[in-house]
Amino acid sequence: MDDGKPTGPKAKWWSRPTQGHTTTSAPKSASAAADAPVEDARAADTPARPEPVAPAQPMAPEPVTPAQSTAPEPIAPEPIAPEPVAQAPEAPAPAPAVTPLHEPDEYSTPPYGGPGLWAPAPPVQRPVPTPAHGTPLPPVPAPYTGTNGAETPTGPAPVTTPGPVPAPAFTPPPPPPQSTHWLQYDPWGGYRQPLTQPGQPLGSDGGRGKNRRGSLLVGALLLALVAGGIGGGIGAYIERNGGLTTVELPQAAKNSGGRAPDSVAGIAASALPSVVTLHVSGTTESGTGTGFVLDNEGHILTNNHVVAPAGPSGDITVTFSGGETASAEIVGKDSGYDLAVVKVKGVSGLKPLPLGNSDNVQVGDPVVAIGAPFDLSNTVTSGIISAKDRPITAGGEKGDGSDISYVDALQTDAPINPGNSGGPLVDTDAHVIGINSAIRAADSGSTAEGGQAGSIGLGFAIPINQGKRVAEELINTGKATHPVIGVTLDMKYTGDGAKVGAKGAEGKPAVTPGGPGAKAGIKPGDIITEVDGQRVHSGEELIVKIRAHRPGDRLDLGLTRSGKDLSMTLTLGSATGT
Repeated sequence: MDDGKPTGPKAKWWSRPTQGHTTTSAPKSASAAADAPVEDARAADTPARPEPVAPAQPMAPEPVTPAQSTAPEPIAPEPIAPEPVAQAPEAPAPAPAVTPLHEPDEYSTPPYGGPGLWAPAPPVQRPVPTPAHGTPLPPVPAPYTGTNGAETPTGPAPVTTPGPVPAPAFTPPPPPPQSTHWLQYDPWGGYRQPLTQPGQPLGSDGGRGKNRRGSLLVGALLLALVAGGIGGGIGAYIERNGGLTTVELPQAAKNSGGRAPDSVAGIAASALPSVVTLHVSGTTESGTGTGFVLDNEGHILTNNHVVAPAGPSGDITVTFSGGETASAEIVGKDSGYDLAVVKVKGVSGLKPLPLGNSDNVQVGDPVVAIGAPFDLSNTVTSGIISAKDRPITAGGEKGDGSDISYVDALQTDAPINPGNSGGPLVDTDAHVIGINSAIRAADSGSTAEGGQAGSIGLGFAIPINQGKRVAEELINTGKATHPVIGVTLDMKYTGDGAKVGAKGAEGKPAVTPGGPGAKAGIKPGDIITEVDGQRVHSGEELIVKIRAHRPGDRLDLGLTRSGKDLSMTLTLGSATGT
């Protein structure tokens, strides 16, 4: 065997038969000869002839002329040396045919299937990470096409066998079926053939799927742990603090605080600085009431029954709306009108409360009562005037009638309770129109407010016109005068009207000689039924009507004498109160 360089013509890369002729195949090594089929029984007995091996590199096929192919000739009994094959001057002579050394492999399984032992060595593989969509490579240049690593020329290259006996025809095995396994990576594949094919074959992840799934599982566990920790922390915070954020409820912005002057708030703001609370204590009893400032001299008007517990030597303390306190002394008082005036000393900056006119008041007018019910100072209630000229009597605890007060009162539904006595009843201009004095109790009738009965919506106030006159007299003289008609009334009379008694107190005449009644012509037994055109139903009502006037006022009276109706006019006299 010649191991040196080839001396004959170069072997062609592939040789395929031409249409209508028998072709010879290129020689194959012993390891790859099984892929070549045997077409002639005698060709298998032909000894193999050595042939120079062409360099392992692809060569372009050359065109074959009809002169290059020969017809098969009869095979002599003895081996005959091959004869030179006529070739075209431009092409070298083909190599002699080689008989395969083993049976062909019908499965074409490497390394026993095609392309053969002298197939070019596969390119050096340098593995790189393969993208998910495969490795993009440029297409194989023409005229070659790859089939499972083998390249086939586009045209046949016929080769004739040397000598009189042609070499057995060799037909290349058909390309193996497209196998999913070998499509992924074929070491025999041609240069620039893609390593992967479209689709997702089995086992394509190369063992990385399990690692990826394991990483995902570990990541999910870590994420669950972190989320659980965060959730636990948030839950603990919510449990301790009641929520993630502090609750803030919507609220209106703070305004300037201004109110309309005629509103309850406006009236209260104007009147409260002038209202005071009185705490009275005596040797046997004490009490609480209300008053209001009359002037800058420190005079304060209140009810007589408020200061009565002090007696001749008791203490009276005045507390102003701002909390300042001062001692006070009694200037004058009158039980018939249930009014009193006290004075504080050493106090400056007093704010007198303006006085209104009670004759202008109409039923239904809104009013505000200010006082210290049950010693709750600076208490404001509101209501309306529910009636006028309501004759009431209060007091009478002494039993001799010396402490009974007769009031032609203003009735209001503004709540008045014990402690409101002496406080102002003001109109929408914050002017005083009355002095709160009494309430109607549900169980004991009309009573002084000094009792513990609560308000049922029937409160009574002394008209300020009467209070003003009495206060001026108390401040100026210490005493108040009462208008009188000079007669003694029969208080036990149950008929309609006020009946003049048959005789007076302590055996005196019922009609005072030379008095206003005697001058007008009133006689004992007459029944007075009207005063200035208003009906009179009892003796108390007559007293109230008379005390609603000043001494010297003229009154028109209507009366009944022996069943006859009479009318007369009298001028009121004056008497000093107690």
